[in-house]
Amino acid sequence: MIKNNNLKNNISNTNFDVNLEYYKIFYHVAKNGGITAAAKELSMSQPAVSQQISGLEKQLGVSLFKRSGRGIALTSEGSLLYKYVEKGYKEILQGEKRLSQLLHLEAGEVRVGASDMTLRFFLLPYLEKFHQLYPGIKVTVTNGPTPETLKYLEDDRIDFGVVSSPFPEYINKENITYIDVREIQDCFVAGRSFIQYKNHMIDLQELENLPLITLEGQTSSGRYVTEFLKKNNITIHPEFELATSDMIVQFAERSLGVGMVVRDFAKEDLDNGKLFELRFKQRIPPRHLRLVTDTKRPQSLASAKLLELIKAKD
Repeated sequence: MIKNNNLKNNISNTNFDVNLEYYKIFYHVAKNGGITAAAKELSMSQPAVSQQISGLEKQLGVSLFKRSGRGIALTSEGSLLYKYVEKGYKEILQGEKRLSQLLHLEAGEVRVGASDMTLRFFLLPYLEKFHQLYPGIKVTVTNGPTPETLKYLEDDRIDFGVVSSPFPEYINKENITYIDVREIQDCFVAGRSFIQYKNHMIDLQELENLPLITLEGQTSSGRYVTEFLKKNNITIHPEFELATSDMIVQFAERSLGVGMVVRDFAKEDLDNGKLFELRFKQRIPPRHLRLVTDTKRPQSLASAKLLELIKAKD
């Protein structure tokens, strides 16, 4: 019997150019404890299996099985090798299974970037439908305003994003491609204390005299409306700067000021009469929700399927 140190020496002197099929045959023979059972499992002839085992032993320079009248059993060297081959073979099988799941959309992950607005008023129905169709796929949504979402896309933290136009000037747009998927409209809404403005066309200049409620921080909505007003020589000084558009609507309901929001956020209160929209002689141009991807990186099968679902707009 060859000792383990001889096995190590023999293997270290080979070029490791061993036919991987040998190890597959070795695994099945060792697992089944015999050539006959292995041949049946592999749908091969017994002589073919024996030939493969002999080929492996020849290349490694060591006996892997000991033969007896009762069949075959692993040698100590064979047992040592089997520990590693078994582990590797099972990993390969697991990899094949996982790959098959991905190919059949039974597993995987999609990473999406979206703001509160894009998630709530556009993306959510598509995520719901996607989950119904492919429940095994994990969907991760990273919440953030347009500038953060575009940065996440650049840093490969998301597969694609849904943002609002326009893009900030400082964002690197070299590898970004997008399609506009929905029109949105910025507006100013007010409650009962400002009823004198209802159903009247007023000048934008009037905004300088009103207590305004806006979002805090550098949001795409805030920048867009502020730039539009500046072009019309109007500068606003908000009375309140709040964290979310929902809070702006609540403050406007209580007549704490005139809220600057995307119309979708106030639609329910506009429809039931709790709020009304101020009408201006100069209309604020509409914007768009945009589906953005990075041209440098291919989409996974799962991500591509969700994008396909969104673009179809069923």
